[in-house]
Amino acid sequence: MALGSFNSQGTQMPTAEINMTPLVDVMLVLLIIFIITAPLMTHSVKVDLPRAASTPTPEKPMTLQVSINAENAVFVGSEAVSPASLEEKFRAAVAQDANVEMHLKADRATRYEAVAETMSAARRAGLAKIGFVTQPGSEHR
Repeated sequence: MALGSFNSQGTQMPTAEINMTPLVDVMLVLLIIFIITAPLMTHSVKVDLPRAASTPTPEKPMTLQVSINAENAVFVGSEAVSPASLEEKFRAAVAQDANVEMHLKADRATRYEAVAETMSAARRAGLAKIGFVTQPGSEHR
């Protein structure tokens, strides 16, 4: 604590000022340390990797396009399918490819019941991957 006064009586009162010199010294030391250590943190080891001739196998799973229109009619691809034969259609697709994906497009006016029944038939047939296809948009309705 610094002691000093400008009064002539000789009583010394503590002054209320902060000594900035130690703070500046510490900050400069930290700055120098970071300048020195920053290049060391990006150091990497050079490794000569072996080369191998192989081609990736881009196997895309079969996709099953399922659409439900506003009248609750179900289409697999462009073929209309009755609700009774829908599960058999899904079973045939699973038998052809076990990793088949179902992309479900439903009209905005479609009843939820039709969507739920289609998803239930797909699940009973063994379809595990079901995706919903929507239109991009930012409006909330």
